[in-house]
Amino acid sequence: MRMTHPLRIALVGPVATSIPPSGSSSVELFTSLLTEGLVARGHRVTLFATGTSRTSADLHATLARGYGEDLSAWPWELCELLNLSAALERASEFDVIHYQAMSWPMSLPLTRLVSVPLVQTVHHAPSREEISLWSHYPEAPFVAISHAQASLLAGLNVIATIHHGIDPDAFTFSPTPRDYLLYLGRFTEGKGVLKAIEVARRTGSRLILAAAENDYFRTDVASHVDGTRVVYAGEVGHAEKVALLGGARALLYPVQTGEPFGLVLTEAMACGTPVAALDRGAVREIVEDGITGGVFSSLDQMVDGLAAVVALDRASVRARTVARFGVETMIDAYEEMYARLATGKGGADVRRSDPQRIDAALAPGTGS
Repeated sequence: MRMTHPLRIALVGPVATSIPPSGSSSVELFTSLLTEGLVARGHRVTLFATGTSRTSADLHATLARGYGEDLSAWPWELCELLNLSAALERASEFDVIHYQAMSWPMSLPLTRLVSVPLVQTVHHAPSREEISLWSHYPEAPFVAISHAQASLLAGLNVIATIHHGIDPDAFTFSPTPRDYLLYLGRFTEGKGVLKAIEVARRTGSRLILAAAENDYFRTDVASHVDGTRVVYAGEVGHAEKVALLGGARALLYPVQTGEPFGLVLTEAMACGTPVAALDRGAVREIVEDGITGGVFSSLDQMVDGLAAVVALDRASVRARTVARFGVETMIDAYEEMYARLATGKGGADVRRSDPQRIDAALAPGTGS
């Protein structure tokens, strides 16, 4: 759906770093793609972000540099609140305000204080305790980034579920991979990096790890890195990331804790690289089993099924991913949602809390 008239949209990004980010940060990357896509369609977009951000929208720089780069800009919550408040103070200039919550939706208590629709996106899987607090504002509109996340937002006003998009031109198709598997993501227990190492060992494969070094890497992961079978590439920028993704026989995604999306999955598949993933969170919404990768219920199944994943046709993996997750599809959905909000037809769907539904969505091994 293409709008026939431009909307005035305020996009409030996080201010930990620039938009787009110089390193790997999915929230800032998503915000940049959304901003640039809306501007390209003629909408009047104002981006509230750091002064180091690069955008074709009007930039309101609340902070010269992000608090992730300028350690004097703390506490981080105040930095985020100042950026949000800057947009709300200019609310009369906009048809809709969209807030990207870095950790929690501090915008909620402010939704009743402005007449302009204020919609929020959270980028994590919220707990039952968080939902209980957020339910004090059941009318506040949320946009979910997956159906798995929407199920966790039970009792809240989820007006749309929109998957993240990717810019296909930013991910080069690689028809012929090199001889390695890839793990690309933060080093945490929940991301399953040790499980990825186990899969590589059990299948006799070489594995490259790409992420920023942290305490978990130093205490739990580093001892497995030998420079030959398990190689640490460090944190990579966009060009290096695309090269690693495209060169991999498969991306390993053995997450132990369900996540609300998983942008790296779409990025890998856009390069033609299939994904081997455990069935957690939103995985099954993103990876089509037997088409763009393999979705497994256990690590044993992943080990046994990896050869079939690697054998998938890489051109088909790329084509299917571009069709489903191309940025234009995402922009279409946001245009439609913003128009409904701006015309007072937000499609409120205030849901009742369902503890069993929340428990099911949080449980390992589930996904939508």
